Amino acid sequence: MSMLISLFAAACVLAGVFFFIAGTLGLLRFGDTLSRVHALTKADNLGLGLIVLGLLPLVDGIADALKLVVIWALVLLGGTTAAQLVAGAVRREQDPPP
Repeated sequence: MSMLISLFAAACVLAGVFFFIAGTLGLLRFGDTLSRVHALTKADNLGLGLIVLGLLPLVDGIADALKLVVIWALVLLGGTTAAQLVAGAVRREQDPPP
């Protein structure tokens, strides 16, 4: 059973790394700012979620698992807020007030 848990954890962490790399490539390849922010935030949120999911079976206690989930939630909140602020600044720059 321990081998199965280790394989699950490794698969989730590798999938998370894949999404981090895909988000970075999206940041480098897409042309406009909104597409870059979209690619980066979506891929990073999913990548971190998969990494946390892979680490959860390996932690010692419920307190450590809760810490991982809280860190993931805070990163989700921070990434969403930053993306909204960047998108708002881009929109204000593209559509100046009359």
